[in-house]
Amino acid sequence: MVRVGIVGLGYWGPNLTRNLASIPGVKLTAVCDRDGERLDRVQTQFATVYATRHIDELLDGQPLDAVVIATPIKTHYSLARKALERGLHTFVEKPLATSPRECEALVRLAEAKGVVLFVGHTFLYSPAVAKLKEFIEGGELGHLCYMSSTRANLGRVQRDVSALWDLASHDVSIILHLMGSSPISVNCQGLAFLNGTVHEVCSLALRFENKSMATVHVSWLHPRKTRELTIIGDKKMAVYDDTEPLEKIKIYDMGVERPAEADPLAEVHYRHGDTYIPRLVDVEPLLVECRHFIECIREGKRPKTDGRSGLEAVRILHAAERSLLNGGRRVCVARD
Repeated sequence: MVRVGIVGLGYWGPNLTRNLASIPGVKLTAVCDRDGERLDRVQTQFATVYATRHIDELLDGQPLDAVVIATPIKTHYSLARKALERGLHTFVEKPLATSPRECEALVRLAEAKGVVLFVGHTFLYSPAVAKLKEFIEGGELGHLCYMSSTRANLGRVQRDVSALWDLASHDVSIILHLMGSSPISVNCQGLAFLNGTVHEVCSLALRFENKSMATVHVSWLHPRKTRELTIIGDKKMAVYDDTEPLEKIKIYDMGVERPAEADPLAEVHYRHGDTYIPRLVDVEPLLVECRHFIECIREGKRPKTDGRSGLEAVRILHAAERSLLNGGRRVCVARD
């Protein structure tokens, strides 16, 4: 039996609670939130769960094996450190922390304690992203030229964190996973329209050593919900639209043929072929993620989204924020 405590029952915490409680061999032991009404709702559903408004009471008041942290980003580091110091396996919602230095400290602490540090980059557990990774590794798309993603909607506007940290963290983690490498530099520009300090719109450009690039556009000021990733290879192209209920991925046998001559004015040839829609397994990504977390605890496995992968994503977000605050200047991504 894996005894789990959950910290944070706001926007995402109830979804984590529901999925973890559904896994055989998992006992939802304790929950923590400052809002008493949220605690009451969980206790109505799970009568035996221990509920508290204080993190130390959750960590010390009940026997636990693991803690899940789904609180505002600025609290991730301090709460995760408390859990890790007590030798608990720790799941932290994305992003892992607010700076590379904080992430490095958490990674070192988890390794010293010999426990799992897991980061909640949920989209890496979606069947669609898994299928795209399969196509890329199988060479079906060829050499990756560039990726372009858009994640936009009207809201949910945050007060304490920008769209860069709230939304782009999803796309950065997906791009890192599919590219199989980290960018060497990033540029970022944005718009702080509502209050002049929190950026509701951000656009990033990531450049990789193999001459590939990726762009990410995120916005809370958009008339319709958009979650789309386009992947351009030198053989085929793919579009992943997460708003589609069934046909989330389309593979296009299309491309541009390079002219044989070195002459830049030589005629370019276009290729138009078939479009293919792969079948995907219908499973909730968050459930897959939660199962993987429990599996890593039971079997001592390294998570797909471990602390070091979380650190890499934060390095890119941190560099992007520096660029954003410096007029979009190119910023090199720090390396180990």
